[in-house]
Amino acid sequence: MRVGIIGRGAMADALGGQWRRAGHEVVTGSRSGGLREAAESGTDAVLLAVPYEAVVEVVRGLGDALGGKVLIDCTNPVGPGFGLLTSGGPSAAERIASAAPSAHVVKAFNLCHVDVWRLTPPVFDGRPLAVPLCGDDEGSLTVVRRLVRDLGCEPLNAGGLDRAGLVEATAALLIRLWVGEGADAQAISPPRAYSGV
Repeated sequence: MRVGIIGRGAMADALGGQWRRAGHEVVTGSRSGGLREAAESGTDAVLLAVPYEAVVEVVRGLGDALGGKVLIDCTNPVGPGFGLLTSGGPSAAERIASAAPSAHVVKAFNLCHVDVWRLTPPVFDGRPLAVPLCGDDEGSLTVVRRLVRDLGCEPLNAGGLDRAGLVEATAALLIRLWVGEGADAQAISPPRAYSGV
């Protein structure tokens, strides 16, 4: 696949490196250069790997270069005190979708620290990492599921884009527990056998 990455930071490097190893053609660009080239080259998918505070402006600036594209949002709208910057809505993913109305936005890859995405593969106690996806276009979700599996992870259906705010709030909570409290956030979720399902 041809994947464009908007951004040249740690997330762009980690995910882009893994996708290159999986055989995909990856082109990166940043606000200092190559932004439009990266967007246009991502004929199969474009990853938004810029800080949340800049993402809507960047997306608006790319305009028609994102038309019809699968646009993967891995941003986390988390601010001081681990608060959610989008509290009260709309979510970051929905704001991106409004800024690029002809693109197909999928929320993914926002729940883990960049070091997790550098693992080959990210498997813990024999269990592959699960990656929740939120999106409204089935074809776009199929593309992102493949990119998830190419990392050695398992995609999870977390619902439509209207559910992205829940995934973003989950990230804010987990970051607060991990970073703010030094807690083992995984301990808050019992095994499925005890979930009442």
